[in-house]
Amino acid sequence: MVQTERFIREAIGEIQSEAGTHHVVIALSGGVDSSVCAALAARAIGDRLIPIYVDTGLMRKRETERIAQMFGYLNLHIVHAEEEFLSALSGIVDPEQKRKVIGERFIRVFEREATRTGARYLLQGTIYPDRIESEGGIKSHHNVGGMPLHMQFAKVIEPLRDLYKDEVREVAGALALPPEIQHRMPFPGPGLAVRVIGEVTREKIDVVREANAIVEEELVDLYLPWQCFAAVLGLGTGVKGDNRIHGWIVAVRAVNSRDGMTADPLEIPYDMLAHLASRITAEIPSVARVVYDITPKPPATIEYE
Repeated sequence: MVQTERFIREAIGEIQSEAGTHHVVIALSGGVDSSVCAALAARAIGDRLIPIYVDTGLMRKRETERIAQMFGYLNLHIVHAEEEFLSALSGIVDPEQKRKVIGERFIRVFEREATRTGARYLLQGTIYPDRIESEGGIKSHHNVGGMPLHMQFAKVIEPLRDLYKDEVREVAGALALPPEIQHRMPFPGPGLAVRVIGEVTREKIDVVREANAIVEEELVDLYLPWQCFAAVLGLGTGVKGDNRIHGWIVAVRAVNSRDGMTADPLEIPYDMLAHLASRITAEIPSVARVVYDITPKPPATIEYE
């Protein structure tokens, strides 16, 4: 495990050395990785840190409002870029291409903010598993393999690049970040786009957002999973009332893990699974069926794309 206090001192020193006297844009999503980065950078460079949260339109239900409340003290700037991201994803079905498109859009937004504020550097919460999976060809994380080759930033600063998720949580505790942040469930950088199989459309995002909210509401406090969520797999037939429908198939995924490199599915009682299926199909009229994914990682990944 990381020597926490030593790591904090070295990370603050690294940020100070890399940034010099310049302003730094930080990609702040509200997850534990970017939150730890923000806390370290605030100590290192003070008000030369420019926190940016990008609402891509691919966020969880009420996510933007929640992040605004949690990080308002940092003078957080929220960029509403839903149309930009959904337009860029139109017609794209390949998972790797999706990730690269999203990664590039993020960088272009941060570049615009850097131009507006005079920042020269980008700070982001890349951690070791992101690098392993991107460099190993498992999948391109939007903040590693999904980033464009050409950027206007002088450098990207990544102080957490050698840490695993559980080590980042240790650092969060040492920095006295709120438990809600320290133990926050991972959420992918590309957002709900990687919980939609095939082309990302507004309808699919609306469905997966509502289904995801139901899954988190029912499972998080009761089972304390490492991660739980819903995904839209495609269309299937069903019956609602006296009518045959062609509706969405939603998968529920709930796993436990230590560092995200391996994961085991939760053994959720059948009664709870039936309750989830009942809520999702009743509250989202366009959903025809619900399935539960029992595949560990490996051979599966935690997310669907």
